[in-house]
Amino acid sequence: MKLQGKTVFITGASRGIGKAIALRMAQEGANIAVLGKSVEENPKLGGTIYSAASEIEAAGGKAIAIPCDIREEEQIINAVNKTAEAFGGIDILINNASAISLTNTEQTETKRFDLMHDINVRGTFLVTKHCIPHLKKGNNPHIITLSPPLNMNPMWFKDNVAYTIAKYNMSMMAIGWAAELAKYKIASNALWPATTIATAAVKNLLGGDMLIARSRTPEIVADAIFEIVIQSSETYTGQTLIDENVLRNAGISDFEKYAITPGGKLQKDLFLD
Repeated sequence: MKLQGKTVFITGASRGIGKAIALRMAQEGANIAVLGKSVEENPKLGGTIYSAASEIEAAGGKAIAIPCDIREEEQIINAVNKTAEAFGGIDILINNASAISLTNTEQTETKRFDLMHDINVRGTFLVTKHCIPHLKKGNNPHIITLSPPLNMNPMWFKDNVAYTIAKYNMSMMAIGWAAELAKYKIASNALWPATTIATAAVKNLLGGDMLIARSRTPEIVADAIFEIVIQSSETYTGQTLIDENVLRNAGISDFEKYAITPGGKLQKDLFLD
């Protein structure tokens, strides 16, 4: 249990990738702060912060469920304080919460533009800001932001410029924090999946069952994150990483177990040529 006694603070952890990360970290002995807006179950989405925390505890882990909309700074401060009070600090921050709208400029409503920037950019910034004082005292502290490599190919801008710039802002912050926080030995990296991941957003907003069939399970991202956070925070930092590459470097090359459709064709994720 390589994360025994460490505390992991995860945004958007009710379901999907966030919950998979929480369960994987808990398997290694970590305490988990489960943050999210879902306090009542939505049948289309499934799961709440409370059900996720219950799964973690049923698996033998320790968890605290904290309602938190990262658009609200006071809620972030409250969540950070509750986590520190419950577990004594924060060692790992996972910036997972994100909003998506794959629409062109004319079709992007102002409220959708604002939502993506309020969550992906401003929210991620504020969560990290308020976790830093605890990360400075953390044990091998890591920040991981779920965002893509900075690929300036115009094809990734032309159909959904608002979403692209919101996600690229997350990656730029991740790179910036690596430099800013190096003197405190806090690592900061971005991580992105090589293929689409089977989540509620993919099913309900992007491609339905067809795209789900060409996706991998969230566990591949969770396993990659585990391999990152056991690296030295002094040296393993300032990168925009891809899950497959992280796992290959850890000696894992068989990804078939993550496929929703074993042996089927996979859909390469956005921002990857």
